[in-house]
Amino acid sequence: MTGRRALAAAVAAATALALGACGAKGEQTGAGGGKPYVAIVSKGFQQQFWQAVKKGAEQEARRQNATISFEGPATESDVEAQVNMLANSIGRKPDAVGLAALDSRALEPYLRKAQRSGTPVVAFDSGVDSDIPVTTAATDNKAAAAEAAQHMAKAVGGKGKVALVVHSQTAGSGIDRRDGFTSWMKAHAPGVELLPVQYGGGDQTKSADITKAVIASNPDVKGIYGSNEGSAMGVIQGVKESGRKDIATVGFDSGQGQINAIEEGRMAGAITQNPVAIGRQVVRASVSAIEGRKLPEVIDTGYYWYDRRNIDDPRIRSVLYH
Repeated sequence: MTGRRALAAAVAAATALALGACGAKGEQTGAGGGKPYVAIVSKGFQQQFWQAVKKGAEQEARRQNATISFEGPATESDVEAQVNMLANSIGRKPDAVGLAALDSRALEPYLRKAQRSGTPVVAFDSGVDSDIPVTTAATDNKAAAAEAAQHMAKAVGGKGKVALVVHSQTAGSGIDRRDGFTSWMKAHAPGVELLPVQYGGGDQTKSADITKAVIASNPDVKGIYGSNEGSAMGVIQGVKESGRKDIATVGFDSGQGQINAIEEGRMAGAITQNPVAIGRQVVRASVSAIEGRKLPEVIDTGYYWYDRRNIDDPRIRSVLYH
């Protein structure tokens, strides 16, 4: 069975499961035990970024006297696992759903299911190609990627080959962090030659292998950009294993490995989001939606560029999530 057919089969099976858990809310005891219950499905679980989002969600749940569940697939390329997680979450009849979608099209049936049952959906980390979410709590990924491109251009002296290792071509964050980076380069750094975009699924080992292959094919490459924590760590690892010290690397997110690489001079710098704030906003917006309050279309959770020069700035330290 092909990957596309397998995914379609998984979607069909999960849809049957979700639809089988029929009935209006209140027919069974909710998972919240009388408190507002928010089921949160993220893109991943193991990376420090997602653990920081979970931490923020838990903090806000305590403030709001709400109950949450938080889960995500082992890797950010496992769409099938996320489909099943979302189907199961909806089957538990939550009062609201928080969703960071890996593939909007694959998840669309469950968004419609939530809408029909009157369950508000709060998107986070990246937008969903749908008008069903009541709001999206996320970084302005295009603007953040443009800033990363600006610093990369400076690091390579405004000319030469630059490669991109991107975590997804279906998730909104991957698309925006790719397009924001490439658009800025094309408009402002004509001397930079962008190599074809490579996709590593946010997996560190796969991204490292891609990085080594790019370097082997393009020994004159001057810079490599990694679009999320796993991608950036893979780029750092791949450059190191290639024995190169003359390639500028720029990343996204701020796990401990990236912080170490920046402090040691192995990475020029990176964009840090505020994942704890993202988690807080998901729960806060969900409770507001449950209570029928109007929400803005987008909740901008902010970002910062950090490098060796400003990493000890209190504003930066407060959003690093090591």
